[in-house]
Amino acid sequence: MAALKNTNSIFLYDDKIRINYPVIAGIDEAGRGPLAGPVVAAAVILPLGLIIDGLRDSKLVPENKRMRLFWDIVNNSQDIGIGIMDAETIDKTNILKSTKLAMKTAVKDLSIPPDILLIDAVNLPDIKTVQKSIIRGESISASIAAASIIAKIVRDDIMLAYHKDYPHYNFKEHKGYSTKEHMKLIRLHGPCPIHRKSFKKVMDMELPLNSNNELKNSPNTK
Repeated sequence: MAALKNTNSIFLYDDKIRINYPVIAGIDEAGRGPLAGPVVAAAVILPLGLIIDGLRDSKLVPENKRMRLFWDIVNNSQDIGIGIMDAETIDKTNILKSTKLAMKTAVKDLSIPPDILLIDAVNLPDIKTVQKSIIRGESISASIAAASIIAKIVRDDIMLAYHKDYPHYNFKEHKGYSTKEHMKLIRLHGPCPIHRKSFKKVMDMELPLNSNNELKNSPNTK
């Protein structure tokens, strides 16, 4: 539910920034830690005076409430940009560089040029726009919190699609994170094409003797 009167501290934080920088893009990512799948970044521009009831860090929002927040953000934001870097890109660069690439792509995907970027924890040196890196920014800035929700939902949807391609790994449940179940399934089947081969937990896994497991799990062989 959206409202016009601002009483929430994370929205008040952004309103103070808008005194000097009227158009704020909040930026956050989802998927830096998993062993499989992409890292997804979102850039969100919220209008002045808006609050979205219950908006906060996506990690603190129950899954059954996350989708409602997602649609409140989509329906009330001025602009949203998305950036996605797949497992192959992560393996070729590293997760930090891939995260920054996803964030840069999300900024470029915006149709409205922002006056300032509020970014969770990192800096984007190749972008000339004024920016402020905020540790745990999704708990401080409404714009970053909104970006965290968008990035989380987009990435979860990608992992649900991958579950259909690689059902052996049950991606619909753990979304590629290193749960006990996921580790057991990698050990049983070996990595599939969306696993991050550069990640130590994947590389150091004692894998099955059948070297054709990855090929067998590819959707192109079904």
